[in-house]
Amino acid sequence: MMHKKWIGGVLLLLFGMFTSVLGAFIGINIGTDVTDLPSETDTVALLKAHQISHVRLYNADTHMLKALSNSGIEVMVGVTNEEVLGIGQSPSTAAAWINKNVAAYLPSTNITAIAVGSEVLTSIPHAAPVLVSAMNSLHKALVASNLNYQVKVSTPQSMDVIPKPFPPSTAGFNLSWGPTIYQILQFIKNTNSYYMLNAYPYYGYTEGNGIFPLDYALFRPLPSVKQIVDPNTLFHYTSMFDAMVDATYYSIEAFNFSGISIVVTESGWPWFGGSNEPDANTGNAQTYTNNLIRRVLNDSGPPSQPKLPINTYIYELFNEDKRPGPVSEKNWGVLFTNGSSVYPLSLSTTNQITGNSSGVFCVAKADADPDKLQDGLNWACGQGHANCTPIQQGQRCYLPNTIANHASYAFNDYYQKMQSVGGTCDFDDTAMTTTVDPSYGSCKFTGSSNSSAIGGLTPAAIAPSSAVGGWSSNLQVSNLQYLIPAAFLVLFLL
Repeated sequence: MMHKKWIGGVLLLLFGMFTSVLGAFIGINIGTDVTDLPSETDTVALLKAHQISHVRLYNADTHMLKALSNSGIEVMVGVTNEEVLGIGQSPSTAAAWINKNVAAYLPSTNITAIAVGSEVLTSIPHAAPVLVSAMNSLHKALVASNLNYQVKVSTPQSMDVIPKPFPPSTAGFNLSWGPTIYQILQFIKNTNSYYMLNAYPYYGYTEGNGIFPLDYALFRPLPSVKQIVDPNTLFHYTSMFDAMVDATYYSIEAFNFSGISIVVTESGWPWFGGSNEPDANTGNAQTYTNNLIRRVLNDSGPPSQPKLPINTYIYELFNEDKRPGPVSEKNWGVLFTNGSSVYPLSLSTTNQITGNSSGVFCVAKADADPDKLQDGLNWACGQGHANCTPIQQGQRCYLPNTIANHASYAFNDYYQKMQSVGGTCDFDDTAMTTTVDPSYGSCKFTGSSNSSAIGGLTPAAIAPSSAVGGWSSNLQVSNLQYLIPAAFLVLFLL
């Protein structure tokens, strides 16, 4: 029995070594405040189908951990905020937690990290005095089980602990949390763990009073006259995400620590919001998440730490519709609970869109100009004779009520009917072809069954470039698209 455990431990350690050597990874968070949450088995099947290699759980649910057994997926389990106080006050409680929620599942379930609480310092500050005690007790319990090399302990913190993150070179932790953060960093250094950061450019932009442009938050290129430059280091920051990570590195350095890496445990963009949340839309969410994936998978770090990749967990797998708060709080997911996706995600730095349909569809580009989209929609439903009844109010494809969603349906209907006689998918460069089925719920897009195109995007030919009346939409302009499978990299060690 001991021999079998030793072999399992060696294999897990080797797995961790290989994944770290092979470069940065994209993982995903799985929240459970969801109506009609899929079964744990179905959830793991979705993860495997989309080649997701790293997941973060907010608890240590026994059914989920059993379902992840022998999946090859690396798992970060969570100590809930409600558990922090008890574990921090009692080493025996910490030992029992490790035995029940970690040791019991290794090595078949590949648990590699424990996140102690979620943004404890800013969300439950009364637990801050025992946070490091909880981390220490959990680590000691791992040592006692000979699991401390396999499983790392840390605690995710928000950017709120850094009151002035720009310019990054002068950033520093809030001194009111100074002693606790210093102890956290000392623990991380002593145990060879890493700093867990929740980085949300969405909030940095929407709460920034217009200081930074939207393109900066979405990883889009900025014109030379609008470049974001740290005046002290002259480092150019091409994204708010990089600046947030670098601000954290500089804050760590200000406490005289070095050699501590950062893992972004949460980052994402809501795809739908209330009337007072216009930036929470599918166009922005698709752009942010795709660009985040490309950014992380290029294996580089922020300007001050260019050789340290930024491993990142996307927030989140499903929309947690039961969460309290504004509308946007319920709409961060990349998948609906029926397995359909909220928007297309590209796996690499190319323009290939991943999906699971054998047909070819014509859809609106996520970054298309809204006015051009409206012109194209008018033309398709007018001169183009597309069937636009399904996107009228009360019909099956009316919601979400956005220009991009409606344009996608109309463009595709025109394209499917007219491609055999020369109809194209361009619409003044606002459309693209994809093999990803954009259908969702009861809204079914007509697919091309006789197309020879396979995989990814096909070059768009010349298509109608302007509208000449015939149909108009009462839509609110928004860069929205629809649902599609997420795809990431997966590593398996057999």
